[in-house]
Amino acid sequence: MSAQQVLFDAPGPKAIRLYRIMALVGALIVLGVLGWIGWRMWDRGQLTADKWMPFLQWATWENYYLPGFWDTARAALAAIVISMSLALVLAMGRMSDLAPLRWVTTVFVEFFRAVPVLIMMIFTFFFLSRQGWFPDGLNPFIATVTGLVLYNSSVLCEVIRNGVGSLPNGQREAGLSIGLSSSQTRRIILIPQSLTAMLPTLVSQIIVIVKDTALGYIILYPELLTRARQLGSAEANVVPAYIVAAALFITINYGLGRLAEAIEVRQRRTSRTSAKGTGSATMGDAAGVAAGVGMHGKIGTGGTSGTAEDGY
Repeated sequence: MSAQQVLFDAPGPKAIRLYRIMALVGALIVLGVLGWIGWRMWDRGQLTADKWMPFLQWATWENYYLPGFWDTARAALAAIVISMSLALVLAMGRMSDLAPLRWVTTVFVEFFRAVPVLIMMIFTFFFLSRQGWFPDGLNPFIATVTGLVLYNSSVLCEVIRNGVGSLPNGQREAGLSIGLSSSQTRRIILIPQSLTAMLPTLVSQIIVIVKDTALGYIILYPELLTRARQLGSAEANVVPAYIVAAALFITINYGLGRLAEAIEVRQRRTSRTSAKGTGSATMGDAAGVAAGVGMHGKIGTGGTSGTAEDGY
Protein backbone atom coordinates (compact mmCIF):
# COMPACT_ATOMS: atom_id res chain seq x y z
CA MET A 1 0.00 0.00 0.00
CA SER A 2 1.49 3.37 -1.03
CA ALA A 3 1.73 6.42 1.20
CA GLN A 4 -0.78 8.23 -1.02
CA GLN A 5 -3.38 5.50 -0.45
CA VAL A 6 -2.78 5.65 3.29
CA LEU A 7 -3.34 9.42 3.43
CA PHE A 8 -6.57 9.47 1.43
CA ASP A 9 -8.70 7.24 -0.77
CA ALA A 10 -8.15 7.46 -4.50
CA PRO A 11 -11.11 9.23 -6.18
CA GLY A 12 -13.39 7.13 -8.34
CA PRO A 13 -14.68 7.95 -11.84
CA LYS A 14 -17.64 10.00 -10.54
CA ALA A 15 -15.42 12.02 -8.18
CA ILE A 16 -12.89 12.68 -10.94
CA ARG A 17 -15.69 13.85 -13.24
CA LEU A 18 -17.03 16.12 -10.49
CA TYR A 19 -13.58 17.60 -9.84
CA ARG A 20 -13.13 18.36 -13.53
CA ILE A 21 -16.53 20.06 -13.74
CA MET A 22 -15.73 22.14 -10.64
CA ALA A 23 -12.33 23.13 -12.06
CA LEU A 24 -13.93 24.10 -15.39
CA VAL A 25 -16.65 26.17 -13.70
CA GLY A 26 -14.07 27.88 -11.48
CA ALA A 27 -11.87 28.70 -14.49
CA LEU A 28 -14.85 30.13 -16.39
CA ILE A 29 -15.79 32.30 -13.40
CA VAL A 30 -12.26 33.63 -13.08
CA LEU A 31 -12.03 34.33 -16.82
CA GLY A 32 -15.42 36.04 -16.70
CA VAL A 33 -14.37 38.32 -13.84
CA LEU A 34 -11.09 39.19 -15.56
CA GLY A 35 -12.91 39.84 -18.83
CA TRP A 36 -15.41 42.12 -17.09
CA ILE A 37 -12.59 44.06 -15.40
CA GLY A 38 -10.75 44.39 -18.70
CA TRP A 39 -13.90 45.56 -20.49
CA ARG A 40 -14.58 48.19 -17.80
CA MET A 41 -11.01 49.45 -18.08
CA TRP A 42 -11.25 49.59 -21.85
CA ASP A 43 -14.58 51.37 -21.64
CA ARG A 44 -13.03 54.03 -19.41
CA GLY A 45 -10.09 54.45 -21.77
CA GLN A 46 -7.48 52.85 -19.49
CA LEU A 47 -6.32 50.19 -21.96
CA THR A 48 -6.44 52.03 -25.27
CA ALA A 49 -3.46 51.95 -27.62
CA ASP A 50 -2.30 55.48 -26.78
CA LYS A 51 -1.89 54.47 -23.12
CA TRP A 52 0.66 51.83 -24.14
CA MET A 53 2.65 54.01 -26.51
CA PRO A 54 5.06 55.36 -23.81
CA PHE A 55 6.37 51.82 -23.25
CA LEU A 56 7.69 51.79 -26.81
CA GLN A 57 9.91 54.79 -26.05
CA TRP A 58 13.38 54.32 -24.58
CA ALA A 59 12.97 57.40 -22.36
CA THR A 60 10.25 55.62 -20.38
CA TRP A 61 12.58 52.73 -19.51
CA GLU A 62 15.61 54.96 -19.00
CA ASN A 63 13.87 57.41 -16.66
CA TYR A 64 11.47 55.13 -14.80
CA TYR A 65 11.72 51.36 -15.02
CA LEU A 66 15.47 50.84 -15.22
CA PRO A 67 16.21 53.17 -12.25
CA GLY A 68 13.35 51.49 -10.35
CA PHE A 69 14.74 48.06 -11.17
CA TRP A 70 18.20 49.13 -9.97
CA ASP A 71 16.86 50.56 -6.70
CA THR A 72 14.86 47.38 -6.13
CA ALA A 73 17.89 45.22 -6.88
CA ARG A 74 20.31 47.11 -4.62
CA ALA A 75 17.87 47.17 -1.69
CA ALA A 76 17.17 43.46 -2.14
CA LEU A 77 20.86 42.61 -2.50
CA ALA A 78 21.84 44.56 0.61
CA ALA A 79 18.99 42.98 2.58
CA ILE A 80 19.90 39.47 1.40
CA VAL A 81 23.59 39.77 2.33
CA ILE A 82 22.96 41.35 5.73
CA SER A 83 20.03 39.03 6.52
CA MET A 84 22.04 35.90 5.77
CA SER A 85 24.98 37.08 7.90
CA LEU A 86 22.75 38.11 10.80
CA ALA A 87 20.72 34.90 10.52
CA LEU A 88 23.86 32.80 11.00
CA VAL A 89 24.74 34.78 14.14
CA LEU A 90 21.19 34.48 15.47
CA ALA A 91 21.08 30.76 14.73
CA MET A 92 24.30 30.24 16.67
CA GLY A 93 22.81 32.24 19.54
CA ARG A 94 19.54 30.30 19.47
CA MET A 95 21.45 27.01 19.73
CA SER A 96 24.04 28.27 22.23
CA ASP A 97 24.74 26.43 25.45
CA LEU A 98 24.71 29.78 27.31
CA ALA A 99 21.17 30.31 28.56
CA PRO A 100 21.28 34.18 28.69
CA LEU A 101 22.50 34.39 25.09
CA ARG A 102 19.88 31.88 24.02
CA TRP A 103 17.11 33.87 25.74
CA VAL A 104 18.19 37.19 24.22
CA THR A 105 18.34 35.83 20.69
CA THR A 106 15.02 34.03 21.16
CA VAL A 107 13.30 37.27 22.19
CA PHE A 108 14.90 39.10 19.24
CA VAL A 109 13.84 36.47 16.71
CA GLU A 110 10.30 36.01 18.02
CA PHE A 111 9.69 39.79 18.26
CA PHE A 112 10.90 40.81 14.81
CA ARG A 113 9.34 37.76 13.19
CA ALA A 114 5.95 38.84 14.54
CA VAL A 115 6.15 42.56 13.68
CA PRO A 116 5.01 43.45 10.11
CA VAL A 117 7.78 44.58 7.80
CA LEU A 118 5.96 47.78 6.87
CA ILE A 119 5.74 48.91 10.50
CA MET A 120 9.49 48.44 10.93
CA MET A 121 10.17 50.42 7.75
CA ILE A 122 7.93 53.32 8.81
CA PHE A 123 9.33 53.41 12.34
CA THR A 124 12.93 53.39 11.09
CA PHE A 125 12.20 56.05 8.46
CA PHE A 126 10.65 58.52 10.90
CA PHE A 127 13.31 57.80 13.51
CA LEU A 128 16.12 58.54 11.06
CA SER A 129 14.29 61.61 9.74
CA ARG A 130 14.08 63.09 13.24
CA GLN A 131 17.67 62.25 14.15
CA GLY A 132 19.22 63.68 10.98
CA TRP A 133 22.12 61.23 10.97
CA PHE A 134 21.98 60.65 7.20
CA PRO A 135 21.01 62.69 4.15
CA ASP A 136 17.27 62.81 3.53
CA GLY A 137 17.64 60.96 0.23
CA LEU A 138 19.36 58.03 1.95
CA ASN A 139 16.83 57.54 4.76
CA PRO A 140 14.24 55.64 2.64
CA PHE A 141 16.89 53.18 1.46
CA ILE A 142 18.19 52.55 4.99
CA ALA A 143 14.66 52.18 6.37
CA THR A 144 13.66 49.74 3.62
CA VAL A 145 16.75 47.59 4.10
CA THR A 146 16.43 47.71 7.91
CA GLY A 147 12.84 46.47 7.86
CA LEU A 148 13.72 43.69 5.43
CA VAL A 149 16.78 42.64 7.43
CA LEU A 150 15.07 42.54 10.82
CA TYR A 151 12.21 40.37 9.58
CA ASN A 152 13.98 38.09 7.13
CA SER A 153 17.02 37.46 9.35
CA SER A 154 14.63 36.17 12.02
CA VAL A 155 12.88 33.90 9.52
CA LEU A 156 16.16 32.63 8.05
CA CYS A 157 17.46 32.00 11.56
CA GLU A 158 14.58 29.59 12.17
CA VAL A 159 15.16 27.97 8.77
CA ILE A 160 18.81 27.30 9.64
CA ARG A 161 17.94 26.09 13.14
CA ASN A 162 15.32 23.68 11.81
CA GLY A 163 17.82 22.47 9.23
CA VAL A 164 20.32 21.70 11.98
CA GLY A 165 17.61 19.95 13.99
CA SER A 166 16.74 17.73 11.02
CA LEU A 167 20.29 16.36 10.75
CA PRO A 168 21.05 12.92 12.25
CA ASN A 169 22.34 12.93 15.83
CA GLY A 170 25.39 11.04 14.68
CA GLN A 171 26.75 14.22 13.06
CA ARG A 172 26.93 16.01 16.39
CA GLU A 173 28.23 12.96 18.21
CA ALA A 174 30.96 12.53 15.62
CA GLY A 175 32.09 16.13 16.10
CA LEU A 176 32.17 15.77 19.88
CA SER A 177 34.02 12.45 19.63
CA ILE A 178 36.96 14.05 17.78
CA GLY A 179 37.41 16.70 20.45
CA LEU A 180 35.32 19.60 19.09
CA SER A 181 33.24 21.67 21.46
CA SER A 182 29.48 22.04 20.97
CA SER A 183 29.93 25.47 19.42
CA GLN A 184 32.65 24.27 17.07
CA THR A 185 30.54 21.27 16.07
CA ARG A 186 27.63 23.51 15.16
CA ARG A 187 29.82 26.03 13.33
CA ILE A 188 32.04 23.59 11.41
CA ILE A 189 29.82 20.53 10.85
CA LEU A 190 26.11 21.15 11.44
CA ILE A 191 25.40 24.61 10.04
CA PRO A 192 27.20 24.07 6.69
CA GLN A 193 25.20 20.87 6.17
CA SER A 194 21.94 22.58 7.12
CA LEU A 195 22.63 25.42 4.67
CA THR A 196 23.14 22.88 1.89
CA ALA A 197 19.98 20.99 2.81
CA MET A 198 17.84 24.13 3.15
CA LEU A 199 19.24 25.92 0.09
CA PRO A 200 15.96 25.80 -1.92
CA THR A 201 14.10 27.26 1.06
CA LEU A 202 16.70 30.00 1.40
CA VAL A 203 16.36 30.91 -2.27
CA SER A 204 12.57 31.00 -1.85
CA GLN A 205 13.03 33.46 1.01
CA ILE A 206 15.09 35.63 -1.33
CA ILE A 207 11.98 35.89 -3.52
CA VAL A 208 10.07 37.19 -0.51
CA ILE A 209 12.76 39.82 0.06
CA VAL A 210 12.57 41.00 -3.55
CA LYS A 211 8.79 41.30 -3.37
CA ASP A 212 8.83 43.10 -0.03
CA THR A 213 11.04 45.87 -1.42
CA ALA A 214 7.80 47.19 -2.93
CA LEU A 215 6.75 48.17 0.61
CA GLY A 216 9.32 50.96 0.37
CA TYR A 217 6.66 52.68 -1.77
CA ILE A 218 5.05 53.91 1.47
CA ILE A 219 8.21 55.70 2.67
CA LEU A 220 9.00 57.16 -0.77
CA TYR A 221 11.82 54.80 -1.64
CA PRO A 222 12.17 55.04 -5.45
CA GLU A 223 11.87 51.32 -6.19
CA LEU A 224 10.02 49.78 -9.12
CA LEU A 225 6.49 50.36 -7.79
CA THR A 226 7.23 53.99 -6.95
CA ARG A 227 8.62 54.58 -10.44
CA ALA A 228 5.50 53.01 -11.94
CA ARG A 229 3.32 55.40 -9.95
CA GLN A 230 5.40 58.35 -11.13
CA LEU A 231 5.11 57.17 -14.74
CA GLY A 232 1.35 56.72 -14.39
CA SER A 233 1.00 60.28 -13.05
CA ALA A 234 3.20 61.74 -15.79
CA GLU A 235 1.61 59.89 -18.73
CA ALA A 236 -1.93 59.46 -17.33
CA ASN A 237 -1.70 55.69 -17.80
CA VAL A 238 -1.75 54.42 -14.22
CA VAL A 239 -3.17 50.97 -14.96
CA PRO A 240 -0.72 50.07 -17.80
CA ALA A 241 2.19 51.39 -15.72
CA TYR A 242 1.28 49.10 -12.82
CA ILE A 243 0.66 46.16 -15.18
CA VAL A 244 4.16 46.50 -16.65
CA ALA A 245 5.67 46.82 -13.15
CA ALA A 246 3.79 43.67 -12.07
CA ALA A 247 5.09 41.85 -15.16
CA LEU A 248 8.66 42.84 -14.26
CA PHE A 249 8.21 41.59 -10.67
CA ILE A 250 6.73 38.33 -11.96
CA THR A 251 9.67 37.88 -14.35
CA ILE A 252 12.25 38.48 -11.61
CA ASN A 253 10.56 36.21 -9.09
CA TYR A 254 9.90 33.51 -11.69
CA GLY A 255 13.59 33.50 -12.55
CA LEU A 256 14.49 33.16 -8.87
CA GLY A 257 11.92 30.38 -8.48
CA ARG A 258 13.41 28.48 -11.41
CA LEU A 259 16.82 28.96 -9.84
CA ALA A 260 15.55 27.41 -6.61
CA GLU A 261 14.13 24.43 -8.54
CA ALA A 262 17.41 23.96 -10.44
CA ILE A 263 19.37 24.03 -7.18
CA GLU A 264 17.01 21.47 -5.64
CA VAL A 265 17.26 19.15 -8.66
CA ARG A 266 21.04 19.40 -8.68
CA GLN A 267 21.15 18.75 -4.96
CA ARG A 268 19.04 15.62 -5.37
CA ARG A 269 21.27 14.36 -8.17
CA THR A 270 24.35 14.99 -6.05
CA SER A 271 22.79 13.13 -3.12
CA ARG A 272 21.90 10.16 -5.33
CA THR A 273 25.38 10.09 -6.84
CA SER A 274 26.95 10.22 -3.39
CA ALA A 275 24.65 7.47 -2.19
CA LYS A 276 25.54 5.28 -5.16
CA GLY A 277 29.22 5.96 -4.64
CA THR A 278 28.94 5.12 -0.98
CA GLY A 279 27.05 1.94 -1.81
CA SER A 280 29.67 0.90 -4.38
CA ALA A 281 32.48 1.61 -1.96
CA THR A 282 30.74 -0.40 0.71
CA MET A 283 30.25 -3.33 -1.67
CA GLY A 284 33.89 -3.06 -2.73
CA ASP A 285 35.02 -3.04 0.88
CA ALA A 286 32.82 -6.03 1.61
CA ALA A 287 34.24 -7.87 -1.40
CA GLY A 288 37.76 -7.04 -0.27
CA VAL A 289 37.05 -8.31 3.21
CA ALA A 290 35.55 -11.48 1.82
CA ALA A 291 38.53 -12.01 -0.46
CA GLY A 292 40.88 -11.40 2.46
CA VAL A 293 39.01 -13.89 4.56
CA GLY A 294 39.24 -16.43 1.74
CA MET A 295 42.95 -15.87 1.33
CA HIS A 296 43.52 -16.18 5.05
CA GLY A 297 41.53 -19.38 5.05
CA LYS A 298 43.63 -20.85 2.27
CA ILE A 299 46.85 -19.75 3.87
CA GLY A 300 45.77 -21.13 7.18
CA THR A 301 44.84 -24.47 5.59
CA GLY A 302 48.12 -24.62 3.73
CA GLY A 303 50.07 -23.76 6.83
CA THR A 304 48.30 -26.42 8.82
CA SER A 305 48.97 -29.09 6.25
CA GLY A 306 52.59 -27.96 5.97
CA THR A 307 53.04 -28.15 9.69
CA ALA A 308 51.49 -31.58 9.74
CA GLU A 309 53.82 -32.71 6.99
CA ASP A 310 56.80 -31.37 8.91
CA GLY A 311 55.59 -33.16 12.00
CA TYR A 312 55.46 -36.41 10.20
